[in-house]
Amino acid sequence: MSSLWRAALDRITGSEPGSPNPDHDGVQFWSEPERAGWLTKQGEYIKTWRRRWFVLKQGKLFWFKESVITRSSKPRGVIPVSSCLTVKGAEDVLNRQFAFELSTRNDTMYFIADSEKDKEDWINSIGRSIVQHSRSVTDREIVDYDSNQ
Repeated sequence: MSSLWRAALDRITGSEPGSPNPDHDGVQFWSEPERAGWLTKQGEYIKTWRRRWFVLKQGKLFWFKESVITRSSKPRGVIPVSSCLTVKGAEDVLNRQFAFELSTRNDTMYFIADSEKDKEDWINSIGRSIVQHSRSVTDREIVDYDSNQ
């Protein structure tokens, strides 16, 4: 699990205020997220659970200590969803209600939502983002099921 956490933590840089952070690729995480909300996540080294504010936007999952996000906010971590393979429930793995996992080829991160609905909404949003931002999927392979009905 350490390489996923390390990759996320390595994406945090001390860029000058007002200058674009290359790891955010111009993503304005403070404005109009695809999904935002509180989740509890497990720490990388010290396996404690901490409540963090998560923002999903343009193929990146950011997390913060506070829920008030501005242009000058610094993410505590960033995960590019294009590196993720699966997102699914993990209540049986953790023996905790509303748990889900986000996995790459080498690592798995665990999260706990506040309700079953929140868990399902996060899984659906992250899953959609994985498909949309996967390096192995081209634009013409993405199907909009709503427009086909």
